[in-house]
Amino acid sequence: MNPNDLLQRIQDNKGILYKISNSYCRNAGDRDDLVQEMMYQLLRSAQRFDENQKFSTWMYRIALNVAISFYRKASRGGVTVALDAEAQFADDPVNEELEQRIEALQQFIRALNELDKALMILYLEERPYREIAEILGISETNVATKLSRIKGRLKQEFKTVNY
Repeated sequence: MNPNDLLQRIQDNKGILYKISNSYCRNAGDRDDLVQEMMYQLLRSAQRFDENQKFSTWMYRIALNVAISFYRKASRGGVTVALDAEAQFADDPVNEELEQRIEALQQFIRALNELDKALMILYLEERPYREIAEILGISETNVATKLSRIKGRLKQEFKTVNY
């Protein structure tokens, strides 16, 4: 793939990078650093892209691997890592309850291990199980099993919080 085509495809799919970086980093500077590292790794890995593969799947795989490495470095100290609650709501009871639910969901996802966090990002993106399996390098059955377990834990978590 020539460099111009690669840059155009990355540009067309850049939302992937921002979604992942927002899921792994709270601090805006860390998010920018992570997106820059993802871009670097995408450009570095371009020669390994298989034209028979879906570009967004390949891009997710690389971006998630970079984010997981970034997360591991951060957990050893240095970078602030977590989901960021960016939504601003008016001061009314309905929006406050919604904000509390969103924060509870974000806290739940923050507590997941790297693989489960990546799995949830892709699931919330409504990616098909086959694509999730391909991106994460696990079987579709494993995707379904892990998601079922995560949903069960999430249901329990929300039950105890009275949502």
